[in-house]
Amino acid sequence: MSELQSIDKNYVSNTYARFPVEIVSGKGSEVYDDTGKRYIDMGSGIGVTSFGIADEGWCNAVTAQLGKVQHMSNLYYTEPCALLAKLLCERTGMKKVFFGNSGAEANECSIKVARKWAAEKKGAEYSTIITLWNSFHGRTLTTLAATGQDHYHELFQPLTPGFVHVHAEDLAELEETIKANKTAALMLECVQGEGGVVTLSREYLEGAAKLCKENDILLIIDEVQTGNGRTGKLYSYMHYDVQPDLVSTAKGLGGGLPLGACLMGEKVQSVLGFGDHGSTFGGNPVCCAGALSIMERLDDAFLADVQAKAEKARNAFTGAKGIESVCGLGLMIGLKTAKPAGDVVKRCNEKGVLCLTAKDKVRLLPALNIPEDVLMEAVEIIKEVCAED
Repeated sequence: MSELQSIDKNYVSNTYARFPVEIVSGKGSEVYDDTGKRYIDMGSGIGVTSFGIADEGWCNAVTAQLGKVQHMSNLYYTEPCALLAKLLCERTGMKKVFFGNSGAEANECSIKVARKWAAEKKGAEYSTIITLWNSFHGRTLTTLAATGQDHYHELFQPLTPGFVHVHAEDLAELEETIKANKTAALMLECVQGEGGVVTLSREYLEGAAKLCKENDILLIIDEVQTGNGRTGKLYSYMHYDVQPDLVSTAKGLGGGLPLGACLMGEKVQSVLGFGDHGSTFGGNPVCCAGALSIMERLDDAFLADVQAKAEKARNAFTGAKGIESVCGLGLMIGLKTAKPAGDVVKRCNEKGVLCLTAKDKVRLLPALNIPEDVLMEAVEIIKEVCAED
């Protein structure tokens, strides 16, 4: 164990099962450890570094803002916050944005908006939020309650009440649950990332949106991991014929700095008033400047290239020895491997490729601008590892 690893073990809360790798530098999708060993980064900080490590445009935007003002409270206006909100609304058709620092906070804001809207429109008892089994919405007590995975709940009872879970792809169950509860909203991910990279079918998602309209409840789409170009569309719901009332996002939005956003549609744009919600660091000008540099480059041509690279990687994995199935959307790829996913990831690390897991899958979330030759180099190494006896 290195000195740094020993210090970390002694002083940092033991909440992470870290690999014995100390990353010290990098550029784009290639990073280096303290011994100089090269790794291809197929995780991008769990979908955060949208344009890779030390991206020049992102670095320039962030450092330029650092030289002006690094933080002001939300009692004052700052340009990056306002311009980012404007850009997000223009690209999505949403009407208002609340900025926080993480995906969990973006989801908390969505839940608060939904409950306030329902209380004002239907009555205070209309507070139930329906979510899906196998979902993941965050680690605060409320977003843990929203998360449809029991093992996340076990140690932290009592959780925030008012959440009901249903099975994906079962519209009949969803309709019955909406009618059996005084429901404010349905909250779901188009691709359940932490749940194993499980993509919802068009029939189910569009049917769910229809049920929301028919029953006058809100549709919240959690785009924390799927958003900001990850799936080859700006947001994953854009692959479907739906228009959410609320969209939560984070991770890749800030490009490496903590930033979350709750986007509010026409129906709920005026729900939050003065003093109803707040965040000390939300809308931080440095984080928003970095996000602007990301969002401004996610145009149609770039997103089409994301989809093309994803299709090439997916095709290379399909049918390969030791790979039983391939799932996901865009550069959010899940591999069901014959060997345990954790073993595959460990062996890939040894061979210079950084991967992730999600349930029983190997999960890949490379930078959106990863060069095709680097992507395919990593794909071949992963295939070799999966094929090893």
